[in-house]
Amino acid sequence: MKKKKLESEKVPKYDFKKIEKKWQIKWEKDKINQIKDLAKAKKPFYNLMMFPYPSAEGLHVGGVFTFTGVDTFGRFKRMQGYDVFEPIGLDGFGIHSENYALKIGQHIIKVSARTEKNFYRQLHSIGNMFDWSRTVETYDPDYYRWTQYIFLKMFERGLAYQKKAKVNWCPGCKTVLSDEQVIAGKCERCESLVEKKELKQWFFKITAYAERLLKNLEWIDWPEEIKLNQRNWIGKSEGAIINFQVKDDDFKIPVFTTRPDTIFGATYLVISPEHELIEKLKSKLNNYKVVKKYVDKTIKKTEEQRKIAEKEKTGVEIEGIKAINPATGKEISIWTADYVLGGYGTGAIMAVPAHDERDYEFAKKYKLEIKKVVKREQSVDSDDQACFAGDGIAINSGFLNDLTTNQAKKKIIKWLEKNKIGKKAVDYKLRDWCISRQRYWGPPIPIVYCDRCGTVPVPEKDLPVLLPKMKDFLPEGKGKGPLAKNQKFVRTNCPICGGKAERETDVSDPFVDSAWYFFRYLSKGLKDKPFDPKIIKKWLPVASYIGGKEHTVLHLLYSRFVTMVFKDLGLIDFEEPYQRFFGHGLITKDGAKMSKSKGNVVNPDEMIEKYGADVTRMYLRFLGDFSQGGDWRDSGVEGMSRFVMRFWRLFFELNGKGKGVKKMNLLDKTIKAVGDDLERLSFNTAVARIMELVNWVTENKLNFNQNEAKLIKKNLALLIAPMMPHLAEELWSILGNKNSIFLAKWPKYDARKIIDDEIEIVIQIMGKLRDKIKVKKNTTQKEIEKMALASEKIKNQIKGKSIKKIIYVPGRVINLVV
Repeated sequence: MKKKKLESEKVPKYDFKKIEKKWQIKWEKDKINQIKDLAKAKKPFYNLMMFPYPSAEGLHVGGVFTFTGVDTFGRFKRMQGYDVFEPIGLDGFGIHSENYALKIGQHIIKVSARTEKNFYRQLHSIGNMFDWSRTVETYDPDYYRWTQYIFLKMFERGLAYQKKAKVNWCPGCKTVLSDEQVIAGKCERCESLVEKKELKQWFFKITAYAERLLKNLEWIDWPEEIKLNQRNWIGKSEGAIINFQVKDDDFKIPVFTTRPDTIFGATYLVISPEHELIEKLKSKLNNYKVVKKYVDKTIKKTEEQRKIAEKEKTGVEIEGIKAINPATGKEISIWTADYVLGGYGTGAIMAVPAHDERDYEFAKKYKLEIKKVVKREQSVDSDDQACFAGDGIAINSGFLNDLTTNQAKKKIIKWLEKNKIGKKAVDYKLRDWCISRQRYWGPPIPIVYCDRCGTVPVPEKDLPVLLPKMKDFLPEGKGKGPLAKNQKFVRTNCPICGGKAERETDVSDPFVDSAWYFFRYLSKGLKDKPFDPKIIKKWLPVASYIGGKEHTVLHLLYSRFVTMVFKDLGLIDFEEPYQRFFGHGLITKDGAKMSKSKGNVVNPDEMIEKYGADVTRMYLRFLGDFSQGGDWRDSGVEGMSRFVMRFWRLFFELNGKGKGVKKMNLLDKTIKAVGDDLERLSFNTAVARIMELVNWVTENKLNFNQNEAKLIKKNLALLIAPMMPHLAEELWSILGNKNSIFLAKWPKYDARKIIDDEIEIVIQIMGKLRDKIKVKKNTTQKEIEKMALASEKIKNQIKGKSIKKIIYVPGRVINLVV
């Protein structure tokens, strides 16, 4: 192909529709975004975006912000010479899609097929370099058979178990929710107030991995904010388990405490309303009916309601029984109160009102003894504060007296263990993951119930347990899923004895599907196992994972857990799925959160139709910090459209007929700065630097000679390529290149040219900024002082004043003391 002559008077029309369609067709035809053989990749780089669930309304501009941000980074890494794998799929199972289908009165299968088609159409239109040959959809039986396989492996290792438990029940979605799906007492999806309901449910034993999940946070490359959220959710506490004997009974009440050193100040016990003592010793209780009434009222409350620190504490004394404080030998009363939760610790606490705020409020209300057993280290008087919860010196504590808190903790634990009253212990806030869902749209849990053989796992050879097609898939809210209505599905034979049996009718939490999807992308179509270990070894952990910060304790935690289980099963040799995680921000519209009710949702289809994918992509890169998000403004995208048009014209008007410019340093500086910005996903600053370069080139466009013009055009095309791929390809082609710009290397800069000959000196008066001057690097202090005093701004500021002293910080600041 002969190079076209680029005369300034011959600027062709920037027909973005034609250009974008042309290159999307060519990319697909040439399979440029596919890695032919994943096993032979020399520099593998797994560039992954968090698994999207398809909205029936389609992709909104916030989604495009994320998708194109991931793609910008992936294209940059590709130009750096990496074999970039950028897959896409749909987290299609789940309540969100099912509720929408029920709302519009259409079948979920039909809705999902239509949604998938529309979602993929939109994703094609934004020009991402997805490998479309490896799409994965969770509702495909070829995928969920392996989700069911994971359940079976968990079951084999004792990590999947069933128990009756009080679980989070959403009356709106008519299903159970995990703890992580309850936000401020409400369902994260429909915002209904969550209730407590006792049901037999399936759980994954994530608590068995609590310490590993916590320890690995020390070294994984994740934002500190995300790691802190996970640490808090796991909630490790170190302390002791202490057994309090019930007087005149064999029953012992174990309590977990982080402050065993305060045991001498334990003046009563509080058990949760769910505690087994109430029913086991009810014959001894003088006020069982009163206690039972309080218990029944309390267990209807959500945990969030019970945990509110500001609310007034309530409780009932359990009359007829007492406990013995093992340290003092004294009888203490036993109470039940709503602020003690059955699912945390042992479901019982030793109350030390002098040193715990909640216990103090409770004791004051019910006039219970308050005994101080810790004083501040500097304090002489023990009565220096109503409730002191800090560390200090033990007082009124027998053999612990005069010891520091840490010393007292160690001594009391030794004493407890020696006397077989208690032991050192670690407790976690994290609770096991409830995976049962009483809905239709999900993978059936592969379990069969047989009267003779009990709970039986479906053999691997019989997977997948197919989700049957049902006309009526409405959840009834009675504790069983819609599958229970399908007797053809329910009735089966026991895999062990061959007798009559029934299938489990719950489906699994969609978060099980999304906990391992990135493994399957690499082995799509593999028939005999979920993934190829050799391919996994080469490509995982994921090099760059980008997604929403809101999934801190949902997807991210579950995914880490499942990966650790895979390692323990011997399927992989690593235990952290994501080498680097980056949390992106959110997009607002004119300062407000986008919502249909406000009528301010930006439809990317309309933007692409009006401005093109590249302008939309470039504006999304520019409107704000990728980690924080930004505010979409129609005037902003209009401005970006004008910039892109100016960029297009400049490319043709730059004819190289000038005599040449003295310095091209800004080009080298821009190449370096944009590369650095893209590496740290600072896209908005990268765009700003390109704009600055374009402005400089525009100002000097008649001065560049042929070689300079050629170099500028080449580098401008390369610099914009990650952000505006279609336009970059078109300009690269116009320059005479036959291969894709994404097979070219990221531009290099001359290190000698990025060093400034000039430096900026800040001029201060009495420490306050008053002016700035530019000077040659080798300018002496005396010359800088002269230049500073010659500044008109400085002259006006010091008029009528005498200079007492001049302070100079070499190369940075000159400060005048007047």
